[in-house]
Amino acid sequence: MGAPRRNRKKVQRPSDIWSTERIEREHKIRDDYGLKNLNELWRATSEIRRVRRNVRAVLSGRVSQATGAGLVSRLSRYNIVKEGASLDDLLEITPSAMLERRLQSLVYRKGLAKTMKQARQLVAHGFIAINGHRAKSPGRLVSRSEESSIGYYKPIKLENNTAPQGQAQPAPTEQKEGVTAETG
Repeated sequence: MGAPRRNRKKVQRPSDIWSTERIEREHKIRDDYGLKNLNELWRATSEIRRVRRNVRAVLSGRVSQATGAGLVSRLSRYNIVKEGASLDDLLEITPSAMLERRLQSLVYRKGLAKTMKQARQLVAHGFIAINGHRAKSPGRLVSRSEESSIGYYKPIKLENNTAPQGQAQPAPTEQKEGVTAETG
């Protein structure tokens, strides 16, 4: 039968599953953020839906204002919204705001990887650490306090392989001492 705590769905699929515009838009976002599949995007979208639903419940008076304050503090801790944001600001959050706070995105933005896909690979293979502890989940949300402590777990040399496969890399040109290169 399994553990009842693990049977909950984390992703709500789109209702218009065959919409061409939605598919093109989601594929562009997937490529921009280097996501493995669309489930990762749908997970962020589902989280945004949950936040909006809770904000609407607070604004309508069905839930206490303390719940709204907790939502604001949680999202500001992850730097998704600014400190002291109002509940109306939470209604305007987009999935890209959530995707920007993933470990994979922050590794790329800090310049530790050359592409988003490489950032995902570095995280998944254990080359990235937060506060000196190895992090292996590219989808982990990074808080504002942890953002400055992202770095390499162990030394790594990233090669720049730009030549097509099967062709040798051009050798770097070396200049001898005392000889200057003339441009003409």
